[in-house]
This record gives sequence, structure tokens and C-alpha cells, in this order.
Amino acid sequence: MGDSLQGKVAVVTGSGRGIGQAVIKQLASEGAKVVVNDLGANLDGTGTEGGPADQTVAEIKEAGGEAVANTDNIATKEGSESLIKTAVDNFGRIDIVVNCAGILRDKMLHKMEWEDFDAVVKVHLYGTFGTIRAAMPYMREQGFGRIINFSSIGGGGGGPLGNPGQANYTAAKAGIIGLSRTVAMEGGRKNITCNVIFPAARTRMGWSDDLEKAWDARASQGIVDATTTVLDKMKAGELLPEDNAPIVAFLGSDQAQRINGCIFHILGREIRLYGEMLPERAIFSKGERWTVEELQKVAPGLVTYGL
Repeated sequence: MGDSLQGKVAVVTGSGRGIGQAVIKQLASEGAKVVVNDLGANLDGTGTEGGPADQTVAEIKEAGGEAVANTDNIATKEGSESLIKTAVDNFGRIDIVVNCAGILRDKMLHKMEWEDFDAVVKVHLYGTFGTIRAAMPYMREQGFGRIINFSSIGGGGGGPLGNPGQANYTAAKAGIIGLSRTVAMEGGRKNITCNVIFPAARTRMGWSDDLEKAWDARASQGIVDATTTVLDKMKAGELLPEDNAPIVAFLGSDQAQRINGCIFHILGREIRLYGEMLPERAIFSKGERWTVEELQKVAPGLVTYGL
């Protein structure tokens, strides 16, 4: 066990299983007192069963850490506020908020119901906003806060990448990036940082039999894109939930004070820093403003590089 988070109090949403569980165990091993938040829901968000949170708390305590369980639904105002209150009531403060909780309801857009979009956005994006909003007054008053939000390579970094069948998920994850950068700007003067993680791990959310079949089909067709490396490593069993935990512990520490508003993509032993979304090229009208006719002539070359 380390001591880089000694005296700190942390909450991690969705920490009863998978990446969230690996993260909260790492925080506890570094000396943080932790609140394990997990509804125990199915992958699509239905059902609740407190077992994962209670079991994770038991494992942390057995390892010598301090932890309490929480099964509030952070997709609601009441739930996110209650989660932060659990930390303050049990441990006297809140220093670190990590947002890992998420659900999936994958469907092609023309088949996606409003309820599918709403449920996913509420857990991922509303839940992230809710925990930050509830914790921010405490963090501002004490002059310290560390917020780490989990987004996705599907939500983009230098630009949204998207993912067919996940309009709800990628919209929420892209929203988390914008939210996090604003929080970083607003909190920086009060020693409150906010950073983003693109995780990669073979978990129940990150891998499935259907995904493996689809990936095999893509590979047989020679399709290569931004997700190729990630999925290849997942299939090989190289990417584990625990790979994503150390950087979260580091970002939660005093030593990470100058790291704010950044996006990190974790690929096992590799950590990638994503840059800003910057313009690649520009075209200028010859007249006072663009005409449709002029755009018809030159705009295609903007995106095809004149080819």
C-alpha cells in the first residue's frame, strides 16, 4: 500500500465491478477513504442489487482500507447529492470524485427509442454533472478537489469518432469532454482540477460475444481504423481494468496539481495524451462572402486535399 492519498476522501461511481472497482481499490490502497457507489444494475441499467458495492467494500476492508457502500442512482439530482453526502457524513469531507458509472443500450439510430437515448445520457452525462455539482461547494471551500471523468474513444478527443449503434453513448461521452474542460477552467483557481480518461479494458461493457464476432468480420475484410489497436489488444486479453487505475490515483493526488483539463487514453502500458481539436485547413472566399456556386467549386477540395 502507498500513501499518496493519505487523508483524502474519494467517491467512485460504478465501482462495484470492472474498471470502477479497480480504480477504487487503487485509491484505497494509496490511503484514501472511499465510498463505493454501485446500483448493481444490469448492463442496460435495469434492475438493482446492492451486492457488488457491498462485496467491494468487504474486499477493501479486508485489505486494510476504509470504505462504505452506496447504492444511490447518480442519474438523478437526489442520488448524486446523496452520494456526496455519504462521503461527507462518514468521513468529514470530499476530495476526489471519479465518474465511471455507465450503461449501454445499443441500437442503430433509426431503431433507437427515446427511452434508450434518455437513459444512457442520464447515467453518463447527467450523473457526471450531478456528482460534480454536489461536490463542488465542498471542494471550493476547502481549496482542493480532484475530478476524474471517464469518457470514451468513441466520444472523441481531437474530434468525435462516433460508433455505429451507439448514438446515445457517444453523444453522452462527447458531452463529458466538454463538461470536463469547463469544470477545469472554473475550478483551476481553487486548486480543483478536472481531467478525462479514455479507458480500455475487456469488461462486460467493453467486450461481448457479439462484439467479437463483429470484430472478426471487420478483420477478415481488412478494415483498419482508430479502434483497431484497442480491439486487437482486448481480443488478445492484454487490456485489464487494473491498467486504468494508477493514473486515476495519480491525478487524485497533490502531485497532479498542474495537470488540468487533459484527456488521457490508457492502453495497457501505454498512456496517450490527446491534444486540442484544432483546424486542419482553411479556404477563403474571393468575394465579400461565400456563394453556393463558389463553394461548389472549392469546398470539396477542403476535405479531399485537392485530390
